[in-house]
Amino acid sequence: MGKPYSLDLRERIIGFVEDGGSRRGAGDRFGVSPSCAIKLMGRWNRTGSAAPGKRGGSEGKLASHKDFLLCRVKEKPDITMPELAVALKAETGVEAAAASLSRFLIRHGQRFKKNTAGQRAKSSRRRSTA
Repeated sequence: MGKPYSLDLRERIIGFVEDGGSRRGAGDRFGVSPSCAIKLMGRWNRTGSAAPGKRGGSEGKLASHKDFLLCRVKEKPDITMPELAVALKAETGVEAAAASLSRFLIRHGQRFKKNTAGQRAKSSRRRSTA
């Protein structure tokens, strides 16, 4: 994603339009797209602010169940994501994919890696044969 235009540029576009210039003309004059000037003026008229809006997505449906999920992982550190999904649905009625649960837990500092046997991976050590 690109960065939002500076507040200085936004204020100059607003000043140009309020002094009688067109929105498309402001886009040409300041080197921004016409839609940028049009949307900026719409925002200015709606909110009275030239500051860029909040960027980023929503919190997601798992945010409200953070305590439940983290507590469940703490109680049973070797729980699998499918097991956690079943527990979440049984307890709260919320369905979530195993991958979504994994990404959620990683975002909240839970880091673990399991091997194919379902145990936590350990560093391989060679036994010396004497």
